[in-house]
Amino acid sequence: MEFDKPVIGGPCWAELGTSDLEAAKRFYGEVFGWHCAAPDPRPELRGYTVARLGGAAVAGIGPLYRPTQPVAWNVSFAVADDDAATNRVVDAGGTVIRGPMDIFDEGRRTVALDPSGAAFQLWQAKEFAGAAVFNRPGALGWVELATRDVKRARDFYTGVFGWSVNASEWYTQWGMHGMDFGGVTALHERFPSDVPPQWLPYFAAEDVDATAEVAARAGARLLQEPVSVPHGPRMAVLCDPQGAALGVYQTEDGTDEETGTGTAAGG
Repeated sequence: MEFDKPVIGGPCWAELGTSDLEAAKRFYGEVFGWHCAAPDPRPELRGYTVARLGGAAVAGIGPLYRPTQPVAWNVSFAVADDDAATNRVVDAGGTVIRGPMDIFDEGRRTVALDPSGAAFQLWQAKEFAGAAVFNRPGALGWVELATRDVKRARDFYTGVFGWSVNASEWYTQWGMHGMDFGGVTALHERFPSDVPPQWLPYFAAEDVDATAEVAARAGARLLQEPVSVPHGPRMAVLCDPQGAALGVYQTEDGTDEETGTGTAAGG
């Protein structure tokens, strides 16, 4: 991710919806060093907790709010006007699940699905802008859409957010204002048919292999073993003990074990 603070149109926050709040806090504390303070006392939030690194907000951990909600990470994108952005989602063929609605004084939010069914959130900041740090070990640094219709996804997201599309033979990347922040992966036949379209957050790590080992010892499954991506970073994909998928990637200060050179996020 080529910016270090929330940018309108770009990802601003990642939050986990989980079936076991306390187990999730322990797991991510072990893997990323997150500190989870006392949960929000407001009863409507049912124990929602902001995870922090050195006092800086990096992610949210909350309960499942309805029986059909899957255990999963959710990505929020910053918008200047939630109501207007929600209208663009509908006009472009998306579906609104919930909202627009005010979240106390923190901001205004809409939960939506893109035309393929991948969930995402719109966030109009008021008192809370989103993550305070990006791209540091333990913090959000990349977001990736997995979809079976890449062309439709390009049309939809560029129409809603005005994203740029940087496509190469290796990878397609999303950007805003000349800064890339994410990409798209096609769910071809090599993926099981039950893998749903989804947004996957990637968190930075100093050492991907070591982070994957810690996660596995803490109960995670490795969906993608650590691998060095051509023209990109070393990365891995995990499934936490409750079933939420997430990625980890090596920060540019890390060293690629296969090449011996520094790597950069966002390949």
